[in-house]
Amino acid sequence: MPRPIAELDAATARGLTGLFTDLDDTITEGGRVVPAAFAALDRARAAGLRTVIVTGRPAGWVDHLARMWPVDGVVGENGGLWFWHDGTRLQRRFLQPPAERAANRDRLGALAVSIPAEVPGSAVSVDQPYRELDLAIDFREDVPELPDAAIDEIVRRFEAAGATCKVSSIHVNGWYGAFDKLEGCRRFLGDAWGVDLVPDRWTFLGDSQNDEPMFHAFPHAIGVANVARFLHRLRFPPAWITTLPGGRGFAEAVDRILALRA
Repeated sequence: MPRPIAELDAATARGLTGLFTDLDDTITEGGRVVPAAFAALDRARAAGLRTVIVTGRPAGWVDHLARMWPVDGVVGENGGLWFWHDGTRLQRRFLQPPAERAANRDRLGALAVSIPAEVPGSAVSVDQPYRELDLAIDFREDVPELPDAAIDEIVRRFEAAGATCKVSSIHVNGWYGAFDKLEGCRRFLGDAWGVDLVPDRWTFLGDSQNDEPMFHAFPHAIGVANVARFLHRLRFPPAWITTLPGGRGFAEAVDRILALRA
C-alpha cells in the first residue's frame, strides 16, 4: 500500500530532476483546473524541476497545453504522441505515421458506434474529434457515472475487437498499437532532450488505473488521495499517497518535494 507523502525523505526529493504528471483528477477536480495545482507546476519548474504532463487527453488538448502551460512538454493519448515547445516553435511527434493512424481510426470508428449501443449510459467522449490515435468512451465525465460492471463491459468489448485499452478516472480509452504512457515518456525524453529515462530521477503523479505502468516504473511515484478508489484494480500501486484529492493533492505533493529540496 502507498505510504503517506509526509514520509517522503529529503534524499529522494533532492535526487529528482523532474516530474511527470497526469492531468484529469490529478491537476483537476470536478473537471476544472485547480489554481493551486497550476501554481505548483510553475513553482516546480522555477525550482529547476522538469515538468511534463502525461495524459489520455487528445492531440488538440496537447497542442494547447504544450504551448500555453508552465510545462516542458506533454505526452498525450496515453503515450501515442508527444509535443513540446523548443523556444521557437511547437514540436509534434506521433508514434504512428499518418496512414497507420488513419487506418486505425477507421477500425475504431466501428467501435464508436457499437460500444455505446451495447453499454447503456456510455457515450463517445466529447473530445473525440480532437483525437489522432484512440477512441475515448465516457463513463463519468459528461454522462451519469456508470457502475464498475459497465466499465468492465466497455473494456471487454475493446479487447474482443483486438484493441488495447486503459481505464482512466473518466474514460475507457482504446487504441490499436503497442504503446502506453511509459513508452510515450521514453520517446519524449529521447526526442526532446536526447536522454534516456532514468526512473529513480523522476516522480510521477497520478490517480487511476491507466497510470499503473507509471506507478510500476517509477519507484517514487505519488498517487493523489482519490487513487484510493482504484487501488483494488492496481497490481502496482504508487509508492506514496497524498492526504488531499485531485489538484489539491498535486499541490500538496509538489510543496512537500520543494520543501525537502530547499
